[in-house]
Amino acid sequence: MKPKQRQQIIQELIIARGEASVDKLAEHFGVSAETIRRDLGALDTLGVIKKIHGGAARVRVHSEKSFHERMSERTAEKRVIAEKVAKLIEPNETVFLDTGSSTLICAEVLGAIEGLTVITNSVMIAQTSGASSRGAKTFLLGGCFTADNSQTVGPLAIEQIQRFQADTAVITVAAFDTEIGAMDSDFDEAQVARAMISRARRTIVLADSSKLGRIAAFNVAKTEDIDILVSGSDVGTGFAAAIKTKGIEFR
Repeated sequence: MKPKQRQQIIQELIIARGEASVDKLAEHFGVSAETIRRDLGALDTLGVIKKIHGGAARVRVHSEKSFHERMSERTAEKRVIAEKVAKLIEPNETVFLDTGSSTLICAEVLGAIEGLTVITNSVMIAQTSGASSRGAKTFLLGGCFTADNSQTVGPLAIEQIQRFQADTAVITVAAFDTEIGAMDSDFDEAQVARAMISRARRTIVLADSSKLGRIAAFNVAKTEDIDILVSGSDVGTGFAAAIKTKGIEFR
């Protein structure tokens, strides 16, 4: 077994069990303890597990920073993600965009596509899409307004989503795991994303490289409900292979 394959399985075992010892992993894979320590070191560097004395443990559930802080992080990578998404969207499509720094940048790039109908719960995305010179039609969902993200959430927003049928749901998430799927750290945002996915023919999940291998509190979509995962940098052949085995197209 190649190191990348073994490391992927080690990651999955630790996520499932909570933690694992070097000795038990060495016995399981039939390799030396030193080999396992190197594997754990590589996984710890990626941030997908945390090394502890004698083994490794699952990383703590991730919580996100403020929207303003996230907008200033990984902007170049998020721009790459947006450019990739633009190649997946056809003129005159109807598209859900949920609230997020990646989807806001995506809205700017999608503004160059003719005749889009954009449905969003983000005030900033609505403003960006509404300013498009390419004939975009924009629908801003109503609901409970939260100031930090300038978004609407809650039962009213969910109910309004049910009135639409979209070609594509473009969803940004706080975490993605190859076994669990897409997750968010905010309950209300996760509910909006889930509702959008349920009313779209196709689901595109956006996750910059910092979110891959993370765990967050609220499930957004199982792997089988995701059509395309878009990230902005090379994540390695092991992760890409794991994604493909789940039937997800990786960009």
